Amino acid sequence: MKILAIESSCDETAAAVTEGREVLSNIVATQIAEHKIYGGVVPEIASRRHTEAISAVADEALKAANIGYNDIDAVTFAPGLIGALLVGVNFAKGLAMALNKPLIPVHHLRSHIAANYISHSELKPPFLCLLVSGGNTVLAEVTDYTKFKIIGETQDDAAGECLDKAARCLGLSYPGGVNLDKTATVADTGKYPLPHPHVSTGEFDFSFSGLKTAVMNLVNNTSQKGGEIDVPVLCATVRQRVCDMLISATLAAAEKTGFKTIAVAGGVSANSELRARLKAECEKRGLTLYYPELKYCGDNAAMVGVQAYYEFKDGNTAGAELNAAATMPINYR
Repeated sequence: MKILAIESSCDETAAAVTEGREVLSNIVATQIAEHKIYGGVVPEIASRRHTEAISAVADEALKAANIGYNDIDAVTFAPGLIGALLVGVNFAKGLAMALNKPLIPVHHLRSHIAANYISHSELKPPFLCLLVSGGNTVLAEVTDYTKFKIIGETQDDAAGECLDKAARCLGLSYPGGVNLDKTATVADTGKYPLPHPHVSTGEFDFSFSGLKTAVMNLVNNTSQKGGEIDVPVLCATVRQRVCDMLISATLAAAEKTGFKTIAVAGGVSANSELRARLKAECEKRGLTLYYPELKYCGDNAAMVGVQAYYEFKDGNTAGAELNAAATMPINYR
């Protein structure tokens, strides 16, 4: 069963053709260069660029896979930037209606988990997953391919949001989290004693807004006093704090729930310190760790198509009534 998958939740216009877990083509048209001018994604610009690019991107994906517009259709419908999502949803609905083919609605966070399935044929539920990106930070039990239980989540900002805003106030270009990771050298919590926020809402919940604010205040206060920030060291210290919180909660959740398999997913799964430190900690504890290839960490349509395969097997299809949603929990059904 071949699936044409569409992804347009933020600033990447993507299309892919998949067959089960196999990726036959994966095309991504990025908008990074344009949004870099503004220091972050401008939703209206993103929506317009999706509209301009989506037909050509889908055509290229089909051509690369050597098939035509005659197979099942899948699309990311939530969560994300609502205008951007609507472009992909309406394009996919139009195709499905015109060709009289099934349409599979795919949740964006489920897709990120499925990015692990592309490279790791042996990975199957149940397992524990840390989903960490610019818009979401969630700890979930993946009990089946389409069944999820949230056991921890951020109560304010996502981890990626914290990294992005810290990078921006340090003068690094967009995408902030990626450039912060590249700039970081060695952390020094003595030089920059950043907070380690805790929350009382849940045992495995996160909070990153206090850390983000502390970095912004540190940079502003230092500037007002005529001082200079050691940017590489502060980048490393911020990154260390974020990883501290992500890793400690993930390992604590694994110990309490008894999971021996952990997966990491989302854009921040590409972070070099997170990957290295979590791998080392899992090895110490005899846990098996999975994370996607770097090319599948960011938004792409290949992961959408792979998750769509399991959604279709579970009977999850939609018709003309499908609409986009800016927010939606991963366990929506």
